[in-house]
Amino acid sequence: MRGAIAVSADLGGLTFTAGEDRLAVYQFNTMTAKHYFCSICGIYTHHQRRSNPNQFGVNAACLEGVSPFDFEEVEVYDGVNAHTSDTGGKPVRAGVLKFEKA
Repeated sequence: MRGAIAVSADLGGLTFTAGEDRLAVYQFNTMTAKHYFCSICGIYTHHQRRSNPNQFGVNAACLEGVSPFDFEEVEVYDGVNAHTSDTGGKPVRAGVLKFEKA
């Protein structure tokens, strides 16, 4: 479980402002998706999606000016049945995380 809020971007829609040379990648199972992470600290930064190889899923916390607390509600999927290719179309939702300001 990586615990990141992933937002979508087209393959050409990302600009790296720092650290691109420190990224490492891993692949598994079908080898379609490419999961990128910082080779120094290990944080998940983004991945090229298996469900749509023309898109990235991007860790919102890695975007300049964006905080995970900017999202009032975030749908959470169970991780086992989360991929559309594995579930026949729709991922299995486990619940919703809500951020309430104090």
